[in-house]
Amino acid sequence: MRRRNVRATVLFAAVSLVLAGCSGAKVGEDSGGGGGGGAGGETAECGDFNIAINPWVGYEADAAVVAYVAEEELGCNVTKKDLKEEVAWQGFGTGEVDVVLENWGHDDLKKKYIDDQKTAVRVGSTGNTGTIGWYVPPWMAEKYPDITDYKNLNKYADLFKTSESGNQGQLLDGDPSFVTNDAALVKNLNLNFKVVYAGSETALIQSFRQAEKDKKPMLGYFYEPQWFMLEVPLVHVKLPEYTPGCDADAEKVACDYPPYDLDKIASKKFMESGSPAADLVQNFEWTNDDQNLVAKYIAVDKMTPEDAGEKWVKENKSKVDAWLDKS
Repeated sequence: MRRRNVRATVLFAAVSLVLAGCSGAKVGEDSGGGGGGGAGGETAECGDFNIAINPWVGYEADAAVVAYVAEEELGCNVTKKDLKEEVAWQGFGTGEVDVVLENWGHDDLKKKYIDDQKTAVRVGSTGNTGTIGWYVPPWMAEKYPDITDYKNLNKYADLFKTSESGNQGQLLDGDPSFVTNDAALVKNLNLNFKVVYAGSETALIQSFRQAEKDKKPMLGYFYEPQWFMLEVPLVHVKLPEYTPGCDADAEKVACDYPPYDLDKIASKKFMESGSPAADLVQNFEWTNDDQNLVAKYIAVDKMTPEDAGEKWVKENKSKVDAWLDKS
């Protein structure tokens, strides 16, 4: 979720090209022409609306609500496509992806697809404020109060050793496609740690949950907004303060992650198509609490994204009406 590790991007972009979306669609496969093209019948006004789904549940929450409104209020033919972040941006130029609903920074992708290729446009904030950083379970912060300052991590490194990290402490990251500076941070801050990937958001969450339950040492990458914070209030480890430009060189990063004003990125063609879904994307905005609630419905209450989206929409009519210019 979120500056990208360049090596991981190349590898996972290749893998992600074959990942099917919720309807079986793939990047590189014609889904009937996105970008607001007419589909006939009920969906003639809106047509096809292709939403990229990036691999974290907060994003699924965004998409669940927008998709429900688009289908039920606008008559759109919505297709969700499960894609890693950079792969999703590649779809803007082909018409196969109309919108990325939650973008975490990615100045490199903005330059490539918005400034240079001119296939994408910025569509404003989601209203969500994002935080990325290193966290420990609450029991550790209580037992070792000074562990929340990175300067003290080396003296605790032995606590974090695992079979994967060898003689170094383990710093557990999630999905390798997420935005992460962690390998550079470990190196440039001279920390005796090794980055190990859990493989997914779900695996990362389960590791933190188990670490708190069993009082097991764990240092991991995490982020907010995130429903899991309501269950286990992880404690943020202080890294050197972020200042603008301190992360400009990915290999030399030695500062904390910036605050993120999460924004929406869409296909230029789609936003100029006249589709009512484009207006919905433009107007969609909510809070961290809104997203966390819908994410909880999906991840904890085991509701389908469709049911979770419906529940939230029916309970928040005034917000939805504002997106649809009904208020």
